[in-house]
Amino acid sequence: MQQLPFKIGIHPINWVGEDVKEHGNDTTFEQIVNEIEALGLTGTEMGRKFPADPAVLKNELARRGIQLVSQWKSVLFSDPSYRESELQAYRKHVEFLKEMGSTVISTCEIGGSMHFDPRRGPNERDVQRLDDEGWRNLAEGLNAAGAIAKEYGLKLTYHHHGGTVVESPEEIERLMELTDPNLVYLLFDTGHAYYGGGDPLTILNKYYDRIAYIHLKDIRQDVLDQARADQADFVTCIRSGVFTVPGNGCLDFEPIFLELVQRGYDGWALLEGEQDPAEHPAYEYARNALAHIEFLMNKGMRGIEL
Repeated sequence: MQQLPFKIGIHPINWVGEDVKEHGNDTTFEQIVNEIEALGLTGTEMGRKFPADPAVLKNELARRGIQLVSQWKSVLFSDPSYRESELQAYRKHVEFLKEMGSTVISTCEIGGSMHFDPRRGPNERDVQRLDDEGWRNLAEGLNAAGAIAKEYGLKLTYHHHGGTVVESPEEIERLMELTDPNLVYLLFDTGHAYYGGGDPLTILNKYYDRIAYIHLKDIRQDVLDQARADQADFVTCIRSGVFTVPGNGCLDFEPIFLELVQRGYDGWALLEGEQDPAEHPAYEYARNALAHIEFLMNKGMRGIEL
C-alpha cells in the first residue's frame, strides 16, 4: 500500500460487539489479536475480551507488535451530581491508558441516552436532549476531564455518537463552541457523522484543527433508510447492519483520505465495522477495506507528496 502519513489500525468491535453483546460473544481475545497481526495492522482499542491486567495485556500486544491506541470512556457530566465521581473514574482511566502507552481517550457523554444512561428505564424510546444547563454542565465536566488527560500527556477526544446527545452536526458544533480547544479534542467518526445527519467531509474540514483521532466506518444506505422509516433506535440499527467497513457502504472515502493526506494528519485512524461477525467475518471485511484504501490511494492520490 502507498505510504500514508497517518497510522491505520482496527477496533476489536469488528470481532466482538460492545453495544450488541451477542455479536461475536464467543470470539476469543487470541483470535482478535492474531487476526490483527495477520492483517499487518499495529494499532487497536481496548475490547471487552481483552485481559484487564496491564502486564498481561502489554505482553500479549507487544509480542504481536500491536499498540493499544485508546479505550472508550463513558461519562455523565451533564448531571453535576455525578461530576466528582466521574472525574475520579476518568483519572483512573487515564492512568491505565498512560501505562499502556496510549495518547488519546475516546470519550462520550451518556446522559440522556436511551441505551447507555443508567438513570433511564428499559422502556425509553428517545434520546433525552440537553437543555442549556445540561450543555453547560457537560462542557465544564469535559474541560475538567481534559485537564486531567493533559496532566498525563494525553488528549481527551470526544466521540460524537449515534444514540447520544452529541450526534448531529448542530450538536457537534455546540460542543466544540462550549469546550476549551486546548483541553477537548474531537474523535472524528465517518460513520457516526453520516448517521447523525452530517456530511463526513464537511465535518472533517470544519473541525480539522480539533481532530486528534479517527474512526473509519461506512454506512449501508438501504439499512439506514429502512431504519429511519421504522423509527428504529440506535441499537436496533446496529443489529440490522447499518454500519460496515470502508468500501462496503455508501460513503465516498476518496476525498476524506485526500484531505487527511494533504493536511498531513499523523494520528491514528481505526477501521470499524460494528456488525455481526457471524454474517460479516471481521478478518475478511478488514482485508477488503484495506484493499479498498489501497485502491483509493492508487486511483486518486498520485503525485501527492507524503
